[in-house]
Amino acid sequence: MGFYDRFFDTLGLRDWCDSEKVDGPMTMTELLARSQGADSVDAPWWDIPFPSLDNLNNACHAVSRTRDLTEGVEQGFLDIKTSLQFVLDPITQPLSWLLDGSLYLFAAIPWWTLIPAILILVYYVSRSIGVTLFVALSFLFLAFIDHYSYSIQTLSIIFVCTVLSVLFGVPLGIAMSKSNTFQKVMIPILDMLQTLPSFVYLIPLIFLFSITESKLYGIAIIMYAIVPVVRLTDLGIRLVDKDVIEAADAFGMSRRQKLFGVEIPLALPNIMAGVNQTIMMALAMVVIASLVSAPGLGVLVLRGIRNLELGVGLVSGVCIVLLAVVLDRVSKASLARINTSQD
Repeated sequence: MGFYDRFFDTLGLRDWCDSEKVDGPMTMTELLARSQGADSVDAPWWDIPFPSLDNLNNACHAVSRTRDLTEGVEQGFLDIKTSLQFVLDPITQPLSWLLDGSLYLFAAIPWWTLIPAILILVYYVSRSIGVTLFVALSFLFLAFIDHYSYSIQTLSIIFVCTVLSVLFGVPLGIAMSKSNTFQKVMIPILDMLQTLPSFVYLIPLIFLFSITESKLYGIAIIMYAIVPVVRLTDLGIRLVDKDVIEAADAFGMSRRQKLFGVEIPLALPNIMAGVNQTIMMALAMVVIASLVSAPGLGVLVLRGIRNLELGVGLVSGVCIVLLAVVLDRVSKASLARINTSQD
């Protein structure tokens, strides 16, 4: 008899424990314990196992096992799956249209039109010849090694998801900065989104949406990438000098005038830093989202892993790094330009 058997006997719960015995397949741990005679041999006091669900279940069958817990979570999700789909499908369908439309548009524009357009946009936001030249050389290199189309697909997904993350994230950050109560509610949610492993985002979405729908990976990317822009928008507005706010009040500005005329312009460097981090996190998630049919460079990385094609995996990985450097340099150059204009 083990330690926990004696524990439940001492409490007088043996009848309750035995009355709830569940006849079902044993776990591997239970089979090993049975084969080693662990049920009949007492362990020394210094070798007492931790009172986990499985260990307690071995002594008292009324205690649920770990797999009962996981099955309960899965069944609970499946019970509300239909209702969630009914609510979320019409709300998220525009995301599929945006992603599919962006992929089609970027693929339809010929390279000799798209690359100059990108360079003009880069120079407009950065006002840096060096950064523009670096972007030009990077895209010419990607085209030279026949990775241009994959890179453009990745870029189009990042573009849509980053824009939506900013559109949703900045208002959330502003709301957090205006309400301490709302901030206290949002911080645990943002902490959870920031610490969840990337693959975990995909698990519930696979059950909710078809793997062929673009919104599946779009939602995962937005949820993963939206956190920095929310946090830094909240921080930026809270860091606005109180004297400036008092001066705006003295001039009789309304709350809306203060927000758009004073607080957001002064918080813009922090907001742009959040946008920079959002872009980087969106790029990281795009690669993982290739597991659920997201196109782009992640497909080549996945192909290299599945088929053990070392060259394909390494070259596509270098292309992802190069694309990340391009996006980082452009966003940082635009941030430096904003900082300079405010000095």
